[in-house]
Amino acid sequence: MYKILLTDDHILLRDALANLINGFEEFRVIATAGNGEEVKEVLENGNRPDIILMDLNMPKLDGYETSQWLQKNHPEIKVVILTMYDSEIALIRLLRTGVNGFLKKDIHPSELRGALKMVAEGEYYYSNRTTGKIASLFRKNPDKKTPLENAILNDVEVNFLKLACSDMTYKEIAHAMGMTPRNIDSYRDALFAKLDVKSRVGLAIYALKNGIVIV
Repeated sequence: MYKILLTDDHILLRDALANLINGFEEFRVIATAGNGEEVKEVLENGNRPDIILMDLNMPKLDGYETSQWLQKNHPEIKVVILTMYDSEIALIRLLRTGVNGFLKKDIHPSELRGALKMVAEGEYYYSNRTTGKIASLFRKNPDKKTPLENAILNDVEVNFLKLACSDMTYKEIAHAMGMTPRNIDSYRDALFAKLDVKSRVGLAIYALKNGIVIV
């Protein structure tokens, strides 16, 4: 029987999901957590799950940050992300953290069970729709560029997007990032071109749509 650590900040959903998983003969939920910080506490208390099934959208440490921490500190634990987001940028960011699976929240219980079994046995699981999205990232456009080039954002770009979604001025963002206002203006304009948006509102919509900023 494989041990599951279930992580979601919505208690009602988490409890319902725990009951569902405990109905699968191969799995048992040994602990639950509401965010990444609580995941750390569970592991520090000696619990060792085989799989962490985790929501992407969480307070404190979200799914991205928690996956990065797990990859560095507990690479033996498999991670499956459960989320409403399936945009290309979300997929790429998650793949870079080393997750073993990616599931939409609207899947059938039988798909959840099958995905957990595959991951528990050392394989990776991504739905057909997700696989198609990943494949599309490598198809070249007429300009001979692939969508992958625009889908990959580095840590500095992600940080800038998060700050751009706040009420900080660009001057305050520059100070927070250790850059000059002129550098920030150049950085912003480069992101406008890369993400094909024309304003700060466009940056915010992009960040929200792709799960970079969570409200």
